[in-house]
Amino acid sequence: MPSTAVLEKKKQMVADLSERIKNSCAGVVVDYKGINVEDDTKLRRELREAGIEYTVVKNSILGRAAQDAGLEGLDSVLEGTTAIATSADDYVASARILQKYADTHNNFSLKSGYLDGEVITMEKLMALAKLPSREILLATVCNVFNAPIAAFARGVQAIVDKGGVEACESAKAEEAPAEEAPAEAPAEETAE
Repeated sequence: MPSTAVLEKKKQMVADLSERIKNSCAGVVVDYKGINVEDDTKLRRELREAGIEYTVVKNSILGRAAQDAGLEGLDSVLEGTTAIATSADDYVASARILQKYADTHNNFSLKSGYLDGEVITMEKLMALAKLPSREILLATVCNVFNAPIAAFARGVQAIVDKGGVEACESAKAEEAPAEEAPAEAPAEETAE
């Protein structure tokens, strides 16, 4: 039978992990078997630089913490080696980084994930992993907003390069064919 100190320590681990899950917007559960120390160190550094907490955890502790946090549906993946990566403010980073790593390491795989307190399907998790980073998405949106303004600025610059509005108007007047005067309609004969 475990000692009281060990039980208290495990209860504290469950409470801390549960709180971490509640305070995160996204998380990914992975199977990390077969990873060597050098690769694990590189992975942890990349996750840490992205603001993601990554922890190897016992399945029983993660199961209780998920239950306390209100996550239903993780029980089926809690077997074998398990680690969890949580992010407080980036929905995509953990899935993208871990999937990129899984693509280059045969034994490393994603098991499940969650967004805003709800477990998501593997299809959604893979779709999430394929999204570009937040910075790239923001740059794309800025470019979309910037395109009409840039086109307008190029148009105005073209007018200036041609000599201004007056030069454009005089060039337009020279190009337009002279309007022909309408022929006079024959006068109606009046009957007397």
